[in-house]
Amino acid sequence: MLNDLLLRNRAWSARRHAQEPDYFTRLAALQAPEFFWIGCSDSRVPANVVAGLDPGEVFVHRNVANIVHSSDMNLLSALEFAVDALKVREIILCGHYGCGGVKAATEDLPHGLADHWLEPIRRLARGYAVDLGRERDTEARRDRLAELNVIEGVRRICETPILQRAWRRGMKVRVHGLIYGLKDGLLRDLDCSIGPGHFQPPDFHQEAAQ
Repeated sequence: MLNDLLLRNRAWSARRHAQEPDYFTRLAALQAPEFFWIGCSDSRVPANVVAGLDPGEVFVHRNVANIVHSSDMNLLSALEFAVDALKVREIILCGHYGCGGVKAATEDLPHGLADHWLEPIRRLARGYAVDLGRERDTEARRDRLAELNVIEGVRRICETPILQRAWRRGMKVRVHGLIYGLKDGLLRDLDCSIGPGHFQPPDFHQEAAQ
């Protein structure tokens, strides 16, 4: 299997070089992506492929169920590098329908360490239990939960000190929430985009005083 992978790589490299002789020279010289993509680890949702972008055009972080944990140093480090070093202007949080992580979060079955990772999705399911109960079946409820997970993730990204500092410096970075359909290959805008001036973080000092 490894030999087959290496052969495929050589064939791809040769085709790419034939189509655009300076492609690898240009790619090696500079990383200047316009987008930072936070997506699911699912192998069926590769960021640059579904977005129709070349590898150098999108900086990517992926994890199980595209969850934004405030203590995830991997995600936060990538976010900080994307905003402060690469100067990206568009951050995309993308989930997908038929997500295995969302499915696992709604099952009464043990999933090892994944059960700890997926806890934010279970909290969302409890918080939106009434709304989710209106969906026609289990698959529809899970797909709606996948959407809610993206919307919540957009809000959590905007709450990070990284984004708050960037906006105070006058950076025009915006955060968007998308969802991908495995059955039709289409990205859908969840209409939850947030940019500078459109997000008010919680006032923790005021809350503490109350």
